[in-house]
Amino acid sequence: MNFGLSEEQEMIVETVRAFVETEIYPHENEVERSGIVPPELGDEIRRKCIDLGFYACNFPEEVGGAGLDHVTFTLVERELGRGSLGLTVFFGRPSGILMACEGEQRERYLLPAVRGEKIDALAITEPDAGSDMRGMKCAARRDGGDFVLNGTKHFISHADVADFVIVFAATGEEETPKGIKKKITAFLVDRGTPGFEILKGYDSVSHRGYRNCTLNFTDCRIPEAQVLGEVHRGFDIANQWLYGTRLTVAATCVGRARRVFDLALPYAAERKQFGKPIGANQGVSFKLADMITEIDAADWLTLAAAWQVDAGRPADRQIASAKLYASEMLARVTDEAIQIFGGMGLMDDLPLARFWRDARVERIWDGTSEIQRHIISRDLLRPLGA
Repeated sequence: MNFGLSEEQEMIVETVRAFVETEIYPHENEVERSGIVPPELGDEIRRKCIDLGFYACNFPEEVGGAGLDHVTFTLVERELGRGSLGLTVFFGRPSGILMACEGEQRERYLLPAVRGEKIDALAITEPDAGSDMRGMKCAARRDGGDFVLNGTKHFISHADVADFVIVFAATGEEETPKGIKKKITAFLVDRGTPGFEILKGYDSVSHRGYRNCTLNFTDCRIPEAQVLGEVHRGFDIANQWLYGTRLTVAATCVGRARRVFDLALPYAAERKQFGKPIGANQGVSFKLADMITEIDAADWLTLAAAWQVDAGRPADRQIASAKLYASEMLARVTDEAIQIFGGMGLMDDLPLARFWRDARVERIWDGTSEIQRHIISRDLLRPLGA
């Protein structure tokens, strides 16, 4: 493994970081205050990203994407992590799961999403089914050549701005060694489909401006042509593509932690108490040492996981380790940064309190820390028959 960046990667990192600093930072305070991203601002960010050539950079060139490998795309996500998620979502990274589109689906959903003409949202979580995906109650039954969908999804990110939603629903049951499990199917459902309602979700302390929604389906009729992948194989599709979202969480956590550290380090060198910089005291300098060590460790762990994927090697454990460690690292780093700033760290004049609140959700979504530990321990113990 050689993580020395190529000239192209260095250019990409510098370009994305400059974009975040010039196009995202200036709007963060207003989004934090209002909890809203004006539609015209979201459209402007998306247009500038398209003009820059970075929209859908996580997709292969054959469908119009930039074709970045996983390591390089992880570097992009790391830089985007420095900015407000409510704004960087418009930078445009459609769900990789759309690569499962076939036939007419490619023209209707995949290619418009890659071109930035349509925005997708992913709907898995339900009030009674979070980590237990097979416990979902949202169900679709066959009716002639259609499926009729009923149920509720919640915590669905940016569904308020999505043109269509990738919905996972139970479509049957099967006997497994661990008992009866639900069969899951993925559907492509357009905004405005009769029986499909998008409602405002919950107000969150984390990532203000990045809205979550509740989706209600009431006898929502979906043609079989809008099944993504194969009927009853939605669980396989989800497992195949969702690893990318965990790498994204790990990378963005590293980016946020580095921005926090970049605030804390000069403050520790400049702020004086008792006649000397507070950084001269081990109570502060040791915090900085621990912070940068953890940030670097999370960074390398995340890049190593991305490298495993690019090498075509099994990477479930490595990705889980990166997501687990980076998300928990961010919580520790933001907390220590606030401690270094003292009371000022909690004031709205600085973004530290925002990062502190934003950090909390990272240990929950895209697989809780407990789920990541389960994946890691299972990978270790299964070869030993345990």
